[in-house]
Amino acid sequence: MSGALQVRSAGAVRILVNSNPAARNAITPRLYDELPAALEEAARDPAVGAIVLVGDGGFFCSGGDLRQLATRHALPLDERRARIERLHGLVRAIRDCPKPVIAAVEGGAAGAGMSLALACDMLVAARDALFSMAYVKVGLTPDGGATAFLAQCMSRQVMTELCLSGERITAERLHALGAVNRLAAPGQALDTALALAAAFAGGPSAAMARIKRLCDQAHGASLDDQLDLEARLMAESQGDPEAAEGIAAFFDKRAPDFAALRAASPQE
Repeated sequence: MSGALQVRSAGAVRILVNSNPAARNAITPRLYDELPAALEEAARDPAVGAIVLVGDGGFFCSGGDLRQLATRHALPLDERRARIERLHGLVRAIRDCPKPVIAAVEGGAAGAGMSLALACDMLVAARDALFSMAYVKVGLTPDGGATAFLAQCMSRQVMTELCLSGERITAERLHALGAVNRLAAPGQALDTALALAAAFAGGPSAAMARIKRLCDQAHGASLDDQLDLEARLMAESQGDPEAAEGIAAFFDKRAPDFAALRAASPQE
């Protein structure tokens, strides 16, 4: 169904497909509800170790639907703000998910679609994919956390250029700037993302959730605050069954079985 989120699995990897191909997977009101719910369900499911977000039909996401945005000027300011906060709910759901979330970008990602891709923990893009902070082209300003995420991986000058020009940015340039983790052959972004996700899916889920928190806070945190968080999370990790299994496996010269620990737990 157009605009619906499709959910499927590949082993321990949950695949979330934004399916609105007729509009190049523009964000629909349904996605505001369905994506956070799907992420929450995947976070609770002990069989899921990692998540991949992808667009249907060879394009990641074209951002907001301009036909809907064109009607916003008639709304009161607080109602316009409320609509934007629904998008920001999607971003927070991705950032708050305790399991690794990887974007697989084919074709391109524009506006809020680029924001969603950048919100993911890692980003895999086809070499011919194009990205764009296209807001300025229609007299709008970035949202969805775009400026926060771009500021984490590039200079203020480069970020300002990308946002003020709204020009298309190649996946290869974003890879060089540090915003893209892996480049894939055209048509292979999903397979590459799945391989990357599978490598994380067998890992220690509680430890990885803590690592995500550390990485999220590291940008902008003072050294003392980061040391405090590291100390607290390391102390928690040392008392976790994952650490007992990992250390025992090291001395037994075997691979740790973190998946068995997840299966034995009723939920994450």
